[in-house]
Amino acid sequence: MGAKVYIFQGRLVGKTIRVKIGDVRTWAIDSTDTAKPGARQEARRLQAMIDQGIDPRIEKKERMAEQEAKRVEVQRQEATLGEVWPIYIEAHEHRWSPRHLADHARIAQAGGEKVKRGKGKTRPGPLAALLGLKLSELTTVRVKAWANEEAGKRGTQTRIAFDALRAFLNWCDDQPGYKGLASIEACSSRIKREVLPRKRAKDDCLQREQLPAWFKAVRGLYNPVIAAYLQSLLLTGARREELTHLKWADVDFKWNSMTIHDKVEGERTIPLTPYVASLLSQLPRRNQWVFSSPRAETGRLQEPRIPHNRALAVAGIEGLTLHGLRRSFGTLSEWVEVPAGVVAQIMGHKPSATAEKHYRRRPLDLLRMWHVKIEAWMLEQAGIAQPEADDTGIRLVK
Repeated sequence: MGAKVYIFQGRLVGKTIRVKIGDVRTWAIDSTDTAKPGARQEARRLQAMIDQGIDPRIEKKERMAEQEAKRVEVQRQEATLGEVWPIYIEAHEHRWSPRHLADHARIAQAGGEKVKRGKGKTRPGPLAALLGLKLSELTTVRVKAWANEEAGKRGTQTRIAFDALRAFLNWCDDQPGYKGLASIEACSSRIKREVLPRKRAKDDCLQREQLPAWFKAVRGLYNPVIAAYLQSLLLTGARREELTHLKWADVDFKWNSMTIHDKVEGERTIPLTPYVASLLSQLPRRNQWVFSSPRAETGRLQEPRIPHNRALAVAGIEGLTLHGLRRSFGTLSEWVEVPAGVVAQIMGHKPSATAEKHYRRRPLDLLRMWHVKIEAWMLEQAGIAQPEADDTGIRLVK
């Protein structure tokens, strides 16, 4: 049997209406307490509304909607950075690269978890100290104090976290659910200028005399996929994510071309030079990815930085990043006196002049002529024999 409830019944505009007052276990039939009326007092109130031409049912819905709005507003006002940060990441993960997503997770990590490699536990990210604050508490004064404290311990990471926090606050200001809670001025340019270290442009680049040692160390890596990836990164000038996302369907050994999906034009087709072709032709075809990894969940190479650093230690080269290999391609190309526009088109840079932007779009054969020269010169400096084709037409490295 259902619970017994008090029901009010009346007539409004000639029609009978019924309104539920409440459960008999929680409502007294009569009450002298004005703060907690009984069922009869509530029935009189409802009848008074009808006498004034007000529909109690509509009034009840409006009252409940108002209470819900107040509840939502209280919940909104209580939202913390730690609660909203994952929502912010989820809203952008379809557009961000895996590396960018990992960076956002790292700077906000609580720390204290066992590291994946080696011993010890992870450190709290720069934003960890702010995660418990309400969005309304992220004021200019609070953020400046945080930046001062963190910058003294890890300046570069704090600057990265500061920029990410500023982007987060701008996003919040565009969201109806969080608009107006935090001041977008909390991460002002003045704080960045006065408190945080300046960002210095990277200038890491392989020198001509370092090519023999670098190639020898990289070719000596135990993993042939990573070795091929690093050499291809240098010899194509591609961005690191462009090559890790390279599929076998993007490589044309017959016409010696590669289609790279980039962040500027969407995709670009570049020459498949002889040495790079020889490297790729010898890789295992485990799945759709050229640079595959049986251990990775995605099936493709995820983090080549660690083995690259290991090779750099063997070669005695310091401070060379993966992006530095892309920079090296552009810089070393000048030894062959390649036109700047050719290098830019191969690397996927935006045209820097009106003529390049509107009147120069070089065919693949013209790019190949120069690209092969760049590769041949680098191999010559490294003391590596030029590839030759066997009877099957596959390029092989001597």
